[in-house]
Amino acid sequence: MSKVYNDTTNYLGIVQGYEKEIGANLGDVSGDTTRLKEFTADTRSAFDRFWAIALPASGTWQLDDSNHTDYNIITTTLTDGQRDYAFTNDGSGNSILEVMRVFVKPSATAANYVEIFPKDQQSERGTEGFTDGQNLEGVPYYYDKTGNGIFLDPVPSYTVSAGLKVYISREASYFVHGDTTKKPGVPGIFHDYFFLKPAADYLRRNQSPKHDRVLSEVLRMEKEIVAYYGHRERDVRKVITPKPIAFI
Repeated sequence: MSKVYNDTTNYLGIVQGYEKEIGANLGDVSGDTTRLKEFTADTRSAFDRFWAIALPASGTWQLDDSNHTDYNIITTTLTDGQRDYAFTNDGSGNSILEVMRVFVKPSATAANYVEIFPKDQQSERGTEGFTDGQNLEGVPYYYDKTGNGIFLDPVPSYTVSAGLKVYISREASYFVHGDTTKKPGVPGIFHDYFFLKPAADYLRRNQSPKHDRVLSEVLRMEKEIVAYYGHRERDVRKVITPKPIAFI
C-alpha cells in the first residue's frame, strides 16, 4: 500500500510506521521536531540504499524518482573549442549519479542529434585525440567520463545551443522533515522500506532485541526490489540466441 510521509490523522504514514517498529508511542517522532529531523535524515540513507539496489537491476528501463518534475535528460550548449563539460547536478539541483548516453548536434545548424560513444582515455587504445595535446577540432564522436564531467573528442569546432544532450541517472527526491502528503517516488509496494530500513538502523544502534526481526524484513524486501526491477521490461520480447561454438 502506498504511504504518505507523515499522517497524524489516520496514522498510516511512513513516520507512523517507524514509530510502531521501534516501539515508540504515536507522536513521539512526529510530534518532536528534533526526532523528526533525525528520522528524516535516516530516510535519506534508505533512499540511497534503495537506489544502490534498484539501479543495477533496472536494465534498460532507467529508474527515476516519480517526484521529479522533469525527465532525466540534460542539454547544454556545445561550445567551439571546449573539450570538457561538467555534469554534477541536473537543472533542479539533484546530484547526477551516472552518465548513461551522450548525443551531439553535428553542426551549428543541425536540428537532429547523433549518438557518440564512450572511450576510456586512461585504459583504452585509440584515445590519442584525448591525450596528445593537439586538441584537433571537428564533430565529436567519442566521449570520456572523468570525475564529474565528460571530455569530447575531437574538440567541437562549432557552437550550438543545446548541442550536447546527456541521459543520466540521478539521486532520489528526498523527504524534508516538514513533508506530510509527499510519497516516495517508487512503487507503493516498497514504501514500507523507507521506515523499515531506518528502524533497523535505530534498533541496531540501541542493541534492541527487535533488531533481527526488522532486519529480516529489510533483507526480504531488498530481494523483492531486485526481482521487481529485474523483470520490469514486460513489453520487451525475450529472444534466445545460440551460443557460438569455435571449431579448430
